[in-house]
Amino acid sequence: MADGEVLDRAKFHAMTEGTQEDWMAISRAAAPHRGELADRLLAHLRLLDNDHGGFAVDRLEHSLQTATRAHRAGQDEEYVVCALMHDIGDILMPANHAELGATILKPYISEANHWMMEKHGVFQGYYFFHYIGLDRDMREQFRGHPHFEYCAQFCHLYDQNSFDPAYESMPLEAFEPMLRRVTETPKQSIYQRD
Repeated sequence: MADGEVLDRAKFHAMTEGTQEDWMAISRAAAPHRGELADRLLAHLRLLDNDHGGFAVDRLEHSLQTATRAHRAGQDEEYVVCALMHDIGDILMPANHAELGATILKPYISEANHWMMEKHGVFQGYYFFHYIGLDRDMREQFRGHPHFEYCAQFCHLYDQNSFDPAYESMPLEAFEPMLRRVTETPKQSIYQRD
């Protein structure tokens, strides 16, 4: 640290000691990083490239196909971004990948889109669970939920059919501005929902 340089840091050692001044210092320190979320998400999406997981297309191409189909069908930007991000957790947390993507986008998306992302793994199971010894109707536990059909439609129209090596997807760069706009400003605090 140079002579006279003062670090803009909180002074507390336990949150119970925190002051308004401390939290302002923390907010100032976080400010330069606010626009980096989209960059981090794009970098992680690129990790899905060339990871086929046994499928006919790699995981990035599946995500691009899903988002492209939603975009071409006229879905709004938030929905398209959800389609792009729905499987971002596949390589990090395969057993609960759907929840990871939903958690990442939760502050930026509607309740319906969050629920769709969070539950799509169970709903997608309708198309294959019976082949791997699971109940394909596992999604029925959610029957009657206000977003049941919304999620079922996502899986049917955009997710389950996005493993086509011949499909011409939009490139990841085409979705970048959408992702930046959707993740620019939280719609609500994550602490206010549930």
